[in-house]
Amino acid sequence: MTRDRGLEELLSDDLRSEQDIAEKAMFGGWAWLANGNLLCGAREDGMLVRLGKDNDGWALQLPGIVPMVSRGRRMHGWVRAASEVYGNDALRQKLLNSALTFVRSLPAK
Repeated sequence: MTRDRGLEELLSDDLRSEQDIAEKAMFGGWAWLANGNLLCGAREDGMLVRLGKDNDGWALQLPGIVPMVSRGRRMHGWVRAASEVYGNDALRQKLLNSALTFVRSLPAK
């Protein structure tokens, strides 16, 4: 799977001012971690966002957002956003803020 450098740049810019964020190659793309916990990712097939189990319902109501599926299995609490979603600055920021809130509630790794 090829990487989406444009999405990676957007997410890096959005998360640059956040504390305790790390970046690394993962899932055939690029991933961001907060305090060692997976936060989001960028791949050619979209923006992956960790909202937390039972916290993703609002996002799944939006056009262009679907559950993340890995090896045929739904990853509860994760969503995949299409380019029309992550290309919208306000919506991308809302997804990232929700992900940051959830991931920062987890114990640091």
